[in-house]
Amino acid sequence: MGAKIPFAQIRVIRSLYMGIQAMRLIRWWYGMLATLAFLTAAAEEPASYRAGTERFVSEMVHKYGFDKGELTTLMGQARYSREVMDAIRRPFEAKPWYKYRPIFLTDKRIQGGAAFWRENRGSLERAQATYGVPPQIIAAIIGVETNYGGNLGRHRVIDALSTLGFSYPERADFFRKELAALLLLAREEPIDTLGLRGSYAGAMGLPQFIPSSYRAYAVDFDGDGRRNLWESKADAIGSVGNYFEQHGWKAGEPVALAGRITDGVPRGIVLAGKKPVKPAIGLDKLEAAGITTDAHLSGTTRATLIRLHAPEPEYWLGIENFYVITRYNHSNLYAMAVYQLSREIQAAYEAGRKQQATADRSWDMGK
Repeated sequence: MGAKIPFAQIRVIRSLYMGIQAMRLIRWWYGMLATLAFLTAAAEEPASYRAGTERFVSEMVHKYGFDKGELTTLMGQARYSREVMDAIRRPFEAKPWYKYRPIFLTDKRIQGGAAFWRENRGSLERAQATYGVPPQIIAAIIGVETNYGGNLGRHRVIDALSTLGFSYPERADFFRKELAALLLLAREEPIDTLGLRGSYAGAMGLPQFIPSSYRAYAVDFDGDGRRNLWESKADAIGSVGNYFEQHGWKAGEPVALAGRITDGVPRGIVLAGKKPVKPAIGLDKLEAAGITTDAHLSGTTRATLIRLHAPEPEYWLGIENFYVITRYNHSNLYAMAVYQLSREIQAAYEAGRKQQATADRSWDMGK
């Protein structure tokens, strides 16, 4: 007669068996969920997406010499995204100024900008010396774009660009060109085309460069032989500075001036709202028309009169550097948020330096 298996051992064996069965069940459920997600995405995918993919592959093969089989396999792994389509139809810039401003002008983002400046002081000062763009402006751009790297985006870039390039007729040409730029960038840089994450519009890295901007303006500012806007803060800082310089930033010049209008907007003066308008009217002519400011600049300095929607309308005079900021994002709301955030960052940074200097003096006196 065989030896009896102890009851405790039987319980252990039973527990192991049940654990194995539970793991199998969990894997089965995960597989089912993945299958359902794929089938749902496939069901949502419009005919334009797959047809656009096929045309795009052919264009890239003929225009840039991509291997058809390899590119077909790659694009076959891209997915249409309903979430991207929904997001592009409700951008932050659609909000009025008084709702847009509080999104970015927060104490956390201001203090984060001052901390970013302190931590990257050397790179920011070098960027100012190289490109003429002050630290607070570069910090504000990165702060608005990704909260200093805290939010680099959650959408696969290839999904975002293919979705908008093939199934968003309003700007399909633009996003197809950006998708092409992404593939060309992958030839030039060691990046994972399928793994890249970014915004719903396909912008990438700390400064949120779209692929064409990455190719044209990103710089290797840390000297490691690679332009890396995801992990190198120095590269991100230098790249923002280079972008601004290439778009006409004027070192030492103001960005915007608060304006006063005493008797309504004069006839013949172009009044900009959310949409940028290149500065074209001299300050002397604006003053003669009843639009004044406290700044003392040359009367020939060109500006654009801007009205921002708030309970009490805000009037600003956008100078050339303000317009340069709108080249980064074509919105006066965006440019004003960057400008105002930059001023707050500068004030917080300088206050921190004064506090540190006071603490250092106290320490020296106590020795």
